[in-house]
Amino acid sequence: MEANAVDHMSMWSLITNASLVVQLVMLTLVAASVTSWVMIFQRTTMLRAAKRALDSFEERFWSGIDLSKLYRQAGSNPDPDSGLEQIFRAGFKEFSRLRQQTNVDPDAVMDGVARAMRVAISREEEKLETSLPFLATVGSTSPYVGLFGTVWGIMNSFIGLSTVQQATLATVAPGIAEALIATAIGLFAAIPAVIAYNRFSSRGEMFIARYYTFADEFQAILHRKVHASDE
Repeated sequence: MEANAVDHMSMWSLITNASLVVQLVMLTLVAASVTSWVMIFQRTTMLRAAKRALDSFEERFWSGIDLSKLYRQAGSNPDPDSGLEQIFRAGFKEFSRLRQQTNVDPDAVMDGVARAMRVAISREEEKLETSLPFLATVGSTSPYVGLFGTVWGIMNSFIGLSTVQQATLATVAPGIAEALIATAIGLFAAIPAVIAYNRFSSRGEMFIARYYTFADEFQAILHRKVHASDE
């Protein structure tokens, strides 16, 4: 008798005996959680590769190598993980193109370089923000979706009590327990998503700050270069 009661109150039994609406809520939350974890692992791998590529390119850039040589190396063997390399290539390509034209004002050259690098930074920012809206949505809505499943399950439990002459704890407990599982799954989906969102957001801001710092320093170098050649 006790074994049957324990089996009836097991986690899997509570899930399978839940109402269709509660089961759909649970399934939706589990799918959202699995998708979130896949995105978390993908973004973690991508950010680690981007950090290594950023440090590597900065080291090459400040090693004293000729900028034209560095541009040729980056063009012949581009690193798709290096956002800094993309920014450098965009800026130096625009710089070379404008310098080849005759009677181009140095300030116009620098304005063109600045625009080219801003566009490149915007593209890198879009890459860094990939998956963040989904994680934010899962983190903010999953508890409410789980709560909806809980409320629906408890409501059905109380409706079921109306057909019972004598309500006992054993009668109410399974319905309430299966309803609370929906909230638990909602929190399980939301907590990692919120933590990942905050971490990826802060990491993305760090990358963008370093991109803008590099762009400013690179523009200063090109500014000296363009004015020195005009003297």
